[in-house]
Amino acid sequence: MQSDTLLISPDDLILITGAAGFIGSRLVENLLDGGYRNLRCFARPSSAGGRIEALSDLHRDRARIEVFKGNLLSPEDCAAATKDVAVIFHLAAARGEKSFPDAFMNSVVTTRNLLEASLLHGCLLRFVNVSSFVVYTNMQKPTWRLLDESCPIEKHPAQRGDAYCFAKVKQEEIVTEYGKKFGLPYVIVRPGYVYGPGNEGITGRVGIGTFGVFLHLGGSNRVPFTYVDNCADAIALAGLKQGVDGEVFNVVDDNLPSSRQFLRLYKRSVERFRSIYVPHALSYGLCYLWELYSKWSEGQLEPTFNRRIWHSYWKKSRYSNAKIKMRLGWMQKVATQDGFRRYFEACRRRVQSA
Repeated sequence: MQSDTLLISPDDLILITGAAGFIGSRLVENLLDGGYRNLRCFARPSSAGGRIEALSDLHRDRARIEVFKGNLLSPEDCAAATKDVAVIFHLAAARGEKSFPDAFMNSVVTTRNLLEASLLHGCLLRFVNVSSFVVYTNMQKPTWRLLDESCPIEKHPAQRGDAYCFAKVKQEEIVTEYGKKFGLPYVIVRPGYVYGPGNEGITGRVGIGTFGVFLHLGGSNRVPFTYVDNCADAIALAGLKQGVDGEVFNVVDDNLPSSRQFLRLYKRSVERFRSIYVPHALSYGLCYLWELYSKWSEGQLEPTFNRRIWHSYWKKSRYSNAKIKMRLGWMQKVATQDGFRRYFEACRRRVQSA
């Protein structure tokens, strides 16, 4: 990237939340490889910081990496962490939370604390909020329609029955609100399914394992995969490129496989197991019946499956990365074939050690 298109210099301070995580640690490595020499890595006190410490040792002579241990729910910690910061990459999220209040606290309240702290200092040039494809509703769209940044997001995310989706939609809303109300410069990045060594599970977009059988729900659907290094590169560009404030960018790789193709490759490359394909009409009907019973039982059965989830995960869609290529100059560095090779190798090691 040419220096005259960059928002900051290599010596400006960058804050990365969730820096010890799956994507965050790759982003730190990406920024260091790009010559950025002043990084502050926000991590929970309980986080394992081995990868960050290893990177700090490796780049000791040419970069300053500060590991900031704190809690994003603490306004005082956020104020200290954002002092003198030029760019914030906000990756910390409440993934895995099943409770709506907990997800809201750990995604929305934490984001608000960072935004408030940034306004307090008045030195922030860009807030990069890393969101997710889960925010898209994907309802009331024709089959095979392209899903891109212009598509609507969930207006009633609580009805999805997914705390993570609810939290991410509300997180985006508060970032956008601060941008409009206070002029805080931001960019939103929405990755598809981020995979690679360190995240060896099979995405629910392919299917779910239950009662000893894997229910294959994706069929011929394309899966919006992005290899973790490609995703980290896209996030870095979103924070460093000038002239894209207020923009939203999807991140998906090229040459996306169908769910069926991926499952076949996984079985051949990692391990064989029994799977049953559930046709789309049947899976939709089952989700509808589950939704009806959940309402009838007044929540005794959690709405784990419903039509909104079906549209988001298993409806036939195509995915575009045209905008991020055109506006940020992003190009996929790790080819899809190489990404899956690395991923399957990690999966085999996990299976063999189990």
